[in-house]
Amino acid sequence: MATLHTVNKSPFQNPTLISCLGHAKAGDAVLMIEDGVYGAMNGTALSDAMATLGGDVSLYVLGDDLAARGIDAARLADGVTSVDYDGFVDLAANHDRTQNWL
Repeated sequence: MATLHTVNKSPFQNPTLISCLGHAKAGDAVLMIEDGVYGAMNGTALSDAMATLGGDVSLYVLGDDLAARGIDAARLADGVTSVDYDGFVDLAANHDRTQNWL
């Protein structure tokens, strides 16, 4: 059973994203929203941690939240896909359950 994990806290102020990545299983997806989008940026220790997942876990970021924080999508780490709100709904519909990491 695949899970959609949503993370809304900045990984530079809260360890939620690291905890989420540690619990995500093959076939799961992680969607970074609100301040969680800071975890999707390239060139950080977190981008290295995400790269170790080896594609077993799909990584997404909400594009509107990136834009609201002035982050250019070109700064996304390898393997992170930007989605819009319709994409968010599709992810929720295509996974068996959603786990919000607070």
